[in-house]
Amino acid sequence: LTAKMNAASENLEFEKAAGYRDEIEAVKMCVQKQKITDTGGEDRDILAIAMDREDACAVVFFIRGGRMIGRDHFFLSIRDDQDKAELISTFIQQFYSGTPFVPKELFVQSELPDQKVLEDFLSEKKGSAVHIVTPKRGQKEKLVELAWKNASMILTKDRERIKREEGRTIGAMKELSDILGLPGIQRMEAYDISNTMGYQSVGSMVVFDHGKPLRNDYRKFRIKTVEGPNDYASMKEVLTRRFTHGLEEKAEGESEDTGSFTRFPDVIMMDGGRGQVNIALEVLNELGLDIPVCGMVKDDHHRTRGLFFNNKELPIDRSSECFKLITRLQDEAHRFAIEYHRSLRGKNQVKSFLDDIPGIGPTRRKALMKKYVTAEAIRAASVEDLAGTDSMNEKAAQEVYDYLHKS
Repeated sequence: LTAKMNAASENLEFEKAAGYRDEIEAVKMCVQKQKITDTGGEDRDILAIAMDREDACAVVFFIRGGRMIGRDHFFLSIRDDQDKAELISTFIQQFYSGTPFVPKELFVQSELPDQKVLEDFLSEKKGSAVHIVTPKRGQKEKLVELAWKNASMILTKDRERIKREEGRTIGAMKELSDILGLPGIQRMEAYDISNTMGYQSVGSMVVFDHGKPLRNDYRKFRIKTVEGPNDYASMKEVLTRRFTHGLEEKAEGESEDTGSFTRFPDVIMMDGGRGQVNIALEVLNELGLDIPVCGMVKDDHHRTRGLFFNNKELPIDRSSECFKLITRLQDEAHRFAIEYHRSLRGKNQVKSFLDDIPGIGPTRRKALMKKYVTAEAIRAASVEDLAGTDSMNEKAAQEVYDYLHKS
């Protein structure tokens, strides 16, 4: 309301702004009336539960010395045959078994059939008498009703949030399973390679489980066997190391705990089309593994346009939750690789594979990077094209060409 009032005022809509001001005052007055005070000055908790068919929310108000010092809420799963009184009793046992403080009184919204047993349990834990009360009228009843209204509001909002979250995660995974014809996909792994013109290449592995990032299972790889900007060879090294390590851990009998290489994916998502998919399949075949591999195919603007699976390109709706999930997976793999590469690069120096070529100093390196932008573009250039670059001559161009095309 305050934001709307300020916006109306800025737009010179003073009558509308005055209306929002009056609403703000009304809300403040309402809140002031609902402030919880208790002239009794006792320590008590106010407990209420809101339920629907499958879920419930418990809200507890903590009153100490007659003042409410805080509140908390808890989401509960319920059985089909479980009524509110039974749920309240179960919650009381679980909650006060783990809390260090037990108040003198506990207000609840329903009569409890096992109330005496619960009072004995709470009294023993506190070391003095504890009473469970179900207020019927007056201020005390209003306190319980206010706790129930809080629980109902939280449960409604949480149900909407859960539905949205399930659409983004579990629903998106179901869409992907349907597109690929792979039932029950839960765990996806994606990989990316990062370097500066071929220097200090690194690889990243990110994991999504049930549509959510599983960051404890992320892995970083520093490329050891590949020189220069060769993403295919770098990716082959990363995948080989990842799955070889996993097979070794399995052979040693290690469990599939979070963070372990022994947990293999239901599908590998490669950031590219046929070429990247074939690299992954080659590694899996060499290691005797049967894991589906799906490519995320880019268009000319480097945006995902479809999925490459079983030698076919499959269309994907760009407005779907599945497409959004794939985009998040790609972005996360890229971000993780870039962050690792930056950490290795150092703060004060940016180096490239050009530094390792004889006859290529800072001036020629800068000219080549300015003209060709990417390592792939330099690799694709002929000797004549390279020699035509500022500050370059034919000998230097031949050195660059030979370095990039050596076996």
